[in-house]
Amino acid sequence: MPLALLALAIGAFGIGTTEFVIMGLLPEVAGDFGVSIPTAGFLVTGYALGVVLGAPLMTVLGTKISRKRMLMLLMRLFIAGNLLSAVAPVFGVMLAGRVVASLAHGAFFGIGSVVAAELVAPEKKAGAIAMMFTGLTVANVVGVPLGTFVGQTLGWRMTFGLVAALGVIGLAGVAKLVPDLPKPEGVRLRHELAAFRNVQVLLAMAMTVLGFGGVFAAVTYLAPMMTDVAGYADSSVTWLLVLFGLGMVAGNLIGGKFADRAPMPLLYISLGALAVVLALFTLTAHNKIAAAVTITLIGALGFATVPPLQKRVLDQASGAPTLASAVNIGAFNLGNALSAWLGGIVIAAGLGYTAPNWVGAVLAGSALVLAILSAVLERRSTPAAPSLVVTTGTAPIEQATPVHH
Repeated sequence: MPLALLALAIGAFGIGTTEFVIMGLLPEVAGDFGVSIPTAGFLVTGYALGVVLGAPLMTVLGTKISRKRMLMLLMRLFIAGNLLSAVAPVFGVMLAGRVVASLAHGAFFGIGSVVAAELVAPEKKAGAIAMMFTGLTVANVVGVPLGTFVGQTLGWRMTFGLVAALGVIGLAGVAKLVPDLPKPEGVRLRHELAAFRNVQVLLAMAMTVLGFGGVFAAVTYLAPMMTDVAGYADSSVTWLLVLFGLGMVAGNLIGGKFADRAPMPLLYISLGALAVVLALFTLTAHNKIAAAVTITLIGALGFATVPPLQKRVLDQASGAPTLASAVNIGAFNLGNALSAWLGGIVIAAGLGYTAPNWVGAVLAGSALVLAILSAVLERRSTPAAPSLVVTTGTAPIEQATPVHH
């Protein structure tokens, strides 16, 4: 794997840390600004919506420059947003800083996925994408717990200052290690938009929303579920999230390993197993050990879907993949927002803190149905006897398609 993937992974680590660390620092931020916890929660919602809107916007703005230059611009935006959050004098400025940082998120992962795939041989694309996303998953094991600890002991402003410093390291890495790949010729915005007429691209994005939504339906309400249902102490939630992060790392690496060989079977297994595990979480949440194991499995199964889904979008939108890739990253955050909203509804209805697990199971099961539908449609559109047509000066000559073993 090229060393340039390390630079992309460092940027992904910083982005993943700033996205999730705020969840552990909401009480400190709310207390500092004198706002309620629900109001401070807009720092999470605002970031997610910024990713959804910023992914296509920043990608479109970047169509005129090289991908390396755009990645560097996005890291500068990320640094500026986190610095603004670190020095914010009032809550509104803090929220603005979160939104500014979020604008870099989707486009960085979208463009970074395209760059990572171009740096390796075709049969290693998913592995390269997984390598970049390893930065995001490791952030949940190292960056988020460490950032939470720093924020609780030295102040939350220090956390965002350190995240900005991570962005500087990521920027330097991109500048030094990522090659200045030539900008694809003839690619225009209308070509990028044309990818969204492909039903397979839309199905892959819908699978992203529903599959990852299934994960965060449970994880969003993990703290009250573990303290009120499983009986863990408040201080244990951080380490339970570390277990979730370790599962994410393992799932991402497994997904990257097998997505190049058998992407659709991998999606069937991971989405089906995710739906079952989420449904069982309504029972295992009542036992400390079983709950810890289940949390790890949810992280692993959820992130095993990331490399095959991202690769599928790239493959299906191969003519102009950048915008579709970035929008698919936004789809992850749309799934987060959707599942958090649905989970809140069932809790507010008095169904208990384990009820979001059923929401997650239904979402993951729906993603599995879409995966099966996608495969059926693809099979129907593929000719029974594929052939290549070689045009000569007079008439086309059909040749058998070679089969590679």
